This record gives sequence, structure tokens and C-alpha cells, in this order.
Amino acid sequence: MSEKIVISPTSRQEGHAELVMEVDDEGIVTRGRYFSITPVRGLEKLVTGKFPETAPVMCQRICGVCPIPHTLASVEAMDDSLDIEVPKAGKLLRELTLAAHTINSHAIHHFLIATDIVPENLFADAVNSVSTIRKNAQYAVDMVAGEGIHPSDVRIGGMTSNISELARKKLYERFKHLIPVVNNHVELVTNLLMEKGFPEGLGVHSQPILASDKIYGDRTQFDLDRFTEIMPESWYEDPELGKRACSTIPLYDGLNVEVGPRARAAKFGGFSEKGVLAQHLARAMEMKTYLFRAIDILDELNTQAKVMADFNPVGTGKLGIGAIEGPRGLDVHMATVADGKTKFYSALVPTTWNIPTMGPATEGFHHEWGPHVIRAYDPCLSCATHVMVVDDEDKSVVKNEMVRI
Repeated sequence: MSEKIVISPTSRQEGHAELVMEVDDEGIVTRGRYFSITPVRGLEKLVTGKFPETAPVMCQRICGVCPIPHTLASVEAMDDSLDIEVPKAGKLLRELTLAAHTINSHAIHHFLIATDIVPENLFADAVNSVSTIRKNAQYAVDMVAGEGIHPSDVRIGGMTSNISELARKKLYERFKHLIPVVNNHVELVTNLLMEKGFPEGLGVHSQPILASDKIYGDRTQFDLDRFTEIMPESWYEDPELGKRACSTIPLYDGLNVEVGPRARAAKFGGFSEKGVLAQHLARAMEMKTYLFRAIDILDELNTQAKVMADFNPVGTGKLGIGAIEGPRGLDVHMATVADGKTKFYSALVPTTWNIPTMGPATEGFHHEWGPHVIRAYDPCLSCATHVMVVDDEDKSVVKNEMVRI
């Protein structure tokens, strides 16, 4: 006899979502559906009609957990629309900002899953490790981009200024000293994940992956003609569930996909493992990738070089695309600038891609493992909200409307 188990809201993630699982007599999930119930923010609407510089400042506030990818995707979209070629040093500083942020974000996720995998006798060590990594990573974002949460120095055309040679040397030494800390942290997390005893095959699905770059992002690897976006009522079998969902369903080649650390590792590193354990292992290993890339950038950076391009902000109406590989996956912002104003703006964020994939990934295992599957993707729901749900007086859903967040 089928039973429905609803977890609302799901825990240890940003924003609010529901996991609805239909289970059989033995508690095995026969159908899993995950969807956002986070209210719409309206930021995409707010930037439309305003000066281009407004968009990065507003859209970085889509989320307080992943503001750096949104800032970078926004300026990259504007750069593309305005045909700006960012100077090499400006590109390096942007990439350094993302690298430091990703290290920080992955460490935060390890704190969120700590109660799932860390025994009591190691809990203090694990939390202290997270704190040390975060302190140093956020210091780098502060120094390079002006602010760790809402970076003021990432601008259309590049960066407001280069860092000093003294700052470069300080950051270089910090990251060098962070190597053994990150190595020990990754080893600890990896061992604990292996000891957790996740069921073999948990979270494995057959959907394709989508990633544009190993580290930063490449707009040429996102083909807009292969992308479609549908309303949730057209996706979820349960019409009431579809009406309550607050995110659209993005498809690539007509299919829902997986984005994030495992997708990057599979496409650019030959990583063949799948499922919950693979998600966690790929995220942990990626901390090393970004740390060593940050060190390489600081080796390469010319602190005397120009970091801001000269450009005409009027625009020609070209659709610009910014594609950034955020901690949770491919973050795409699209913008059109004409007559000095933003005429169109849209954000297609990582968790939006993963939402239709996460629910079915719970199927085939006991429902108690369902939340573990969801947490493996480190979802961020505020970013993903694109649909406004309209209720009547008795809280029954009347309709959903597509709203550019």
C-alpha cells in the first residue's frame, strides 16, 4: 500500500523546499519529488530599465550564501552585451575571487552535513577546521573584491583596482599555509564519508551532466538554443504539487540535468563515480583544485597591470551571457543593454538546474535516506525562485505566474 511522506521544509540548506516521497510497504521510495516553496524576490524585474551598473549590485543579493557567482555572472553578462574585453589582470582577480569563495562555500557545506557524518569525538576538530578555512578564504575575498558577502570591487569591465604587491604576497603566504589545513580537512571528510555507510547506488540517476568549465566558467559552452524552460505544472505529475512549486524547470536538450562539483569532475577530470557519496567526494576534492589555482593566479598576477577596460555603456541591444561555475554548479545570467539601460535580465542558477533531478534521485531506497540525497547537492533555494504562487483566502492555490526574480 502506497504512503506519502512529506518533509517540509527540508533542512540544512538555504531557503525552503519540500521533499515529497511516495513509499511502498517497506518504506522504499517509489516516486520522489523536490520543489522550492521559497517566496519570489523580484530582483530581475528590479534591474530592468535601470543603468547596467545596477544589475551586479542588485543581483548579488539574490542570495547571501552564493553572492560571488551571481556578481560574476552578472558582470560577465553585461561585459558580453557591451562587447567588453576585460584585461587579463582583471580576469585573474575575478577568478581568484571565485576560487576563494568556492573554498569557503564547500567548507560551509561540510559544517551543514557534519551531524550526518562526524562522530562526537571528532566534531570539534571538524568545526575548527571549517572555521580556519573559512576565515582565510573570506579574508581573500575581502582583500581582492572589497567585501566577502557583497563584493563592491567587481565591476562591469573588470575590477575597480588591482591589489597591491604587498597584498599579493600576504595572500600568497596565507594560501600556502592553508595547504596542509585543506589537505587534512579533505582527508578527514573523505574518510568520514567512506565510513558513513551510504547504501551502494544511493542517489545514482541516469540524467546527463552540464558544466561549462573546470574552475571559472565559459559562456561559449552554454548553448542557448539547447535550453528550454517550462512551468512546474507541466513537469510534476501531481497537479497540486506543480501549482505550489516556486521554480521553473530548466531543460537542456529537452532533459533535466545535474550541475555542480561532480558534473565538473566528470566532464573535466574523468571522474566516473555517481550518487551521494560521489557528490560529497567531488566537492571535497575540489577544495584542493581551487586552492592550488588561487596560488597559481597569485604567482601569475601582475599587480601593476590594468584591471578595468574602457567601454561605452550605451549598448547595442545584443544579448549577453555570463556563465560562472559556482560552488553548486553552472550559474547563467543573461542581459541586454540598449540606450544605456538594461532592457532584459534573467538568471538561471545552479539549484534550478538540479531541482528536477534531486527528487527522482531519492527513488529506490528507504525514505530515511531521502534528505541525505538532497543535502548532497547543497541546494540554495532563494536563487532558484522564479514563480509566484497566488493563494485565495483559504490558502488554496489559484495560479502560478512566471516572475523573473
